[in-house]
Amino acid sequence: MSVLRADTAAIASAAAALGAGACVAFPTETVYGLGAVAFDARAVAQIFEIKARPTFDPLIVHVLDAEMLARVVRDVPPLAARLAEKFWPGALTLVLAKRPEIPGIVTAGLETVAVRMPAHPVARALLAATKMPIAAPSANPFGRLSPTSAEHVRAQLGERVEIVLDGGATPLGIESTIVAFDPVPTLLRHGAIARESIEAEIGSLLDATAPTEGSAPQAPGQLLQHYAPRTPIRVIDRLPPLAVRAGAAYLGFQHGAEGYAAQRVLSPAGSESEAAAHLFEYLHELDALGLERIDAARVPQRGLGAAIADRLARASAR
Repeated sequence: MSVLRADTAAIASAAAALGAGACVAFPTETVYGLGAVAFDARAVAQIFEIKARPTFDPLIVHVLDAEMLARVVRDVPPLAARLAEKFWPGALTLVLAKRPEIPGIVTAGLETVAVRMPAHPVARALLAATKMPIAAPSANPFGRLSPTSAEHVRAQLGERVEIVLDGGATPLGIESTIVAFDPVPTLLRHGAIARESIEAEIGSLLDATAPTEGSAPQAPGQLLQHYAPRTPIRVIDRLPPLAVRAGAAYLGFQHGAEGYAAQRVLSPAGSESEAAAHLFEYLHELDALGLERIDAARVPQRGLGAAIADRLARASAR
């Protein structure tokens, strides 16, 4: 694995590697992605192998602009176009009818594809240099904590990735929001753009039905257990007795707690966006301590708090 500072030369090297059928990790404004050229089924298959990701879980395709989008999707419904105009480039993924050139392995056999236009300058420079859409889930082992730094990628994937572009810590720190439109606008995943912001543009969103046993998800991040540290985590409404805190870590939303072996506070100011930016970073830090468990305070489900609560609920599912 080569971890390269994301300058012009490194981006050119990464683009050449992608063009040759390799997988490359790179920063977006949400989390680090593990990418391959979306039209190259063999390269995309490597993503699933590296991550040990089940092939029934579809990927997100990243595009640079409207021209590249047209190579990926057949059409953009009016409500989707309104959201794209408002939030792209940015942390919103739209599920749209795919073109036949997109291999089935990208979409888990679905006739729709999840697509977004990232805002991060490194991701955009890589797309421009590659001149191809890039299929990219998060650059971590399947089901584990999402990476918000190049170091997280290196620690979790090791030598399985040829190049990691180091663009520093990701600014948003939580995955994109996913919306589908068939037959009506539906929220498939809470993410870095709050539900309320989307509904302000197009009206109420339906809630997606969770995949049942034996059924495939419609988009990434819908499985019950996901985003999990190796250390068992539980979401708590009340602090446990002092006697059982010593061997554990605490993840607070706005306040800390006495008696724990370690603790992190997501946002002393009570900011949902600050908390989201710190969520995976702090979980990585607490997970590395090897304690018996992590107690996570329940987060208010307003704005981005809903996305944080979603990640904690899936991380704690066992």
